[in-house]
Amino acid sequence: MMGKEEEIARIARRLDKMVTKKSADGAVDLLRELKAMPVTLHLLQSTRVGMSVNALRKQSSDEEVIALAKSLIKSWKKLLDASDAKARDRRRGGPPPTSSSKEGSEVKDSSSRGARGRSLSSGKRRELPRAPPAPRMTTFPPAPVTCDAVRNKCREMLTAALQTDREHTAISADCEHLSAQIEECIFRDVGNTDMKYKNRVRSRIANLKDAKNPDLRRNVLCGTITPQQIAVMTSEEMASDELKEIRKAMTKEAIREHQMARTGGTQTDLFTCSKCRKKNCTYTQVQTRSSDEPMTTFVVCNECGNRWKFC
Repeated sequence: MMGKEEEIARIARRLDKMVTKKSADGAVDLLRELKAMPVTLHLLQSTRVGMSVNALRKQSSDEEVIALAKSLIKSWKKLLDASDAKARDRRRGGPPPTSSSKEGSEVKDSSSRGARGRSLSSGKRRELPRAPPAPRMTTFPPAPVTCDAVRNKCREMLTAALQTDREHTAISADCEHLSAQIEECIFRDVGNTDMKYKNRVRSRIANLKDAKNPDLRRNVLCGTITPQQIAVMTSEEMASDELKEIRKAMTKEAIREHQMARTGGTQTDLFTCSKCRKKNCTYTQVQTRSSDEPMTTFVVCNECGNRWKFC
């Protein structure tokens, strides 16, 4: 079963690429190969090949491709209808028993209602549990094809960034398809391939390849962060949680120093500046630690503006 599922998934990926490239070369052979396979409802749901065939049918102008695709979809739809009918029968208490079986004769006997109840309940007990559905592959809408060498190179670099580790294999994400989506969104937002476009692409690549920020790459591969979102995110938004905390602490420190500089301090000649070697300084003391610890002294040179902390 696994070999057949992998083969159908491979055909589905090739059909998706044909839709992306707007070319149906070789599609007839693939569709005939699918027609010769005994496809089950489980395989249709796990590989999602029906969506790939239907997308090709809508796009293609080849009559043979359209006819084969319609034939496949019609036969697969029968599998779905049969599954729905079985589900409705189960909800109603199971299929009606045949006249040749012992249970059938008991059901037909109007005087044995108790036996009928026992027969139906035993039929329900014999019903096998449903197998859990197979995980679905992360898919994205097709991206327009471009002949621009710069854009194609950027797509290759984005693909390599998404494939930094083996996680894309576990998630079953199509990195080439996804990188094309991201690049397309960046190009539409910028409008051309100038320096702004290249810098935008470089920042996406650097953050996606960052070993200290694996969550960003994982969220993009899973589709939690869409190509439209990653294309316009700022460096602060793409940063890891650790880096965000560091930047937050630095911002607080800068604000505190700015407030100290505005409020001023006490002028003194007890400190010597390490840069200009002069003693014209101003100091301010701030309680930065717990109340039982000594205060921290911040010193500013009035001559050259040098700042330092004296503990």
